[in-house]
Amino acid sequence: MRCENPVMNQILNDYKPMWSIKHAVSLMGWDFETFMPREGTEERGVADSQLHMLHKDLLLNKDFIGLVESAKKQDNLGDYEKGIIRVLDKEITKQIKIPKELTEAESLARIRGNMAWREARAKSDFKMYEPHLKKMIEIKKEIAAKWGYDKHPYDALLDTFEEQLTVDDLDKIFGVLTPRIQNLLKKLVDSKSPFCKENPLGTSKYDIKKVNELNHDILNLLQYDMNRFRMDTSTHPFTETMGLNDVRITTRYEGIDFKKSIFSTIHEAGHALYNLQCDQSLSLTPIEGGSSLGLHESQSRFWENIVCRSLPFVQLISPLIRKQVHFANQTTDDELYLYFNNVKADYIRVDADEVTYNLHIVIRYEIEKKIFEDDLNVSEIPEFWNDRMEQLLGVRPTTDALGVLQDTHWSSGLFGYFPTYTLGNLVSAIIASKMRKDMEGYEEDIQKGNFDPIRQWLRLKIHQYGSAYAPKVLLENSLNEGYNPDYFINYLETKYLAS
Repeated sequence: MRCENPVMNQILNDYKPMWSIKHAVSLMGWDFETFMPREGTEERGVADSQLHMLHKDLLLNKDFIGLVESAKKQDNLGDYEKGIIRVLDKEITKQIKIPKELTEAESLARIRGNMAWREARAKSDFKMYEPHLKKMIEIKKEIAAKWGYDKHPYDALLDTFEEQLTVDDLDKIFGVLTPRIQNLLKKLVDSKSPFCKENPLGTSKYDIKKVNELNHDILNLLQYDMNRFRMDTSTHPFTETMGLNDVRITTRYEGIDFKKSIFSTIHEAGHALYNLQCDQSLSLTPIEGGSSLGLHESQSRFWENIVCRSLPFVQLISPLIRKQVHFANQTTDDELYLYFNNVKADYIRVDADEVTYNLHIVIRYEIEKKIFEDDLNVSEIPEFWNDRMEQLLGVRPTTDALGVLQDTHWSSGLFGYFPTYTLGNLVSAIIASKMRKDMEGYEEDIQKGNFDPIRQWLRLKIHQYGSAYAPKVLLENSLNEGYNPDYFINYLETKYLAS
């Protein structure tokens, strides 16, 4: 990206070493989750923490800060230039308040905690992980205090993932969402809806190699450029972006219930598309990539749920499924559709259907909020988790692996991350509603495998801007909406009660 403004050009030039460090950290993060030998953990922890501190040194260099301060005073900047300064100013403001020792402590706690979580999860023993979680929470509380906040210490962490998101925002959202979802779930169960009927496809063992081929067939159908994109396997699927032309995802194969692997693949591919369709001029700048995690999640949930679970998409890929999954040969498209949309209150968030998913997020939100209010001790988390799951979903985890140990996020210090999943669900439904009004033949295009109109709509409305605009601004500018839960609830009620 070249600017007419000489100060902006100098900022972008000085930013390249910082971008390069982020590039290396992303690559190491991908390797850590995929191919790194277990015994490399401590060495990787040191390298990771040192790179984070090096990045911090460059960001907080007085000359660089001076350039950013100088640019802030200029009134002739374009939107992209304003976005660059907004993002850098926010990062500088946060980082300048955190001493190096705390940055290093967090990085080491993240690497060690993640390995401890893996072992604890495998053995389903929260006590093994508890001291690591306690250490990370202490660090995050100290960070939140140093960053500062207006009303709630948790706000400081929420803002890291979703700019200007607050506890007040989320209390309003979940206050509307939770009871209406519980009511919808009760109606489905009480009416013995066909969506709630167990499907034998979910209990049949599949050939991992064949489903891997199926996933690649679907990615080809969705027109992913394998020269800029790749897929591997990990325990917990994720997307890692090294740059706008090197985006990597992982999926998972458990050998049973093949839709989980398909959903994981399409979910992560949705994240990847956001980066792949970002304006190439933003490459190597602070605003390449998505505006926020909530906006990013809206893309993954749009593709995973709105598109992938729709009947037209099932009809499109059903021949591919029957080719690779032998026991689906005699299954009709309608039966596959019900299998893809099976509603069941269960333990695991990543496996949850779109009706119950946000109830899993409510549990995590309430726990995190209470932790930073000092209203819940670490030792009390498993029982609180199990109690709330029983109250909201009607099931109680029988092991820690089915409950509090199922997610990796806390081991990485990602407090404030979970609510962005719900924001993504809300925005995905807003996108679908607006898209249907703007595009003729929306469902017909899906059934034909013509995804160009959808991809172009997303690029023009959201993807191309990277993070030039704060998420609330982008939503208002492009969709004329905020985090409105009504669209999502209407989407669910229309799909599951009107069918």
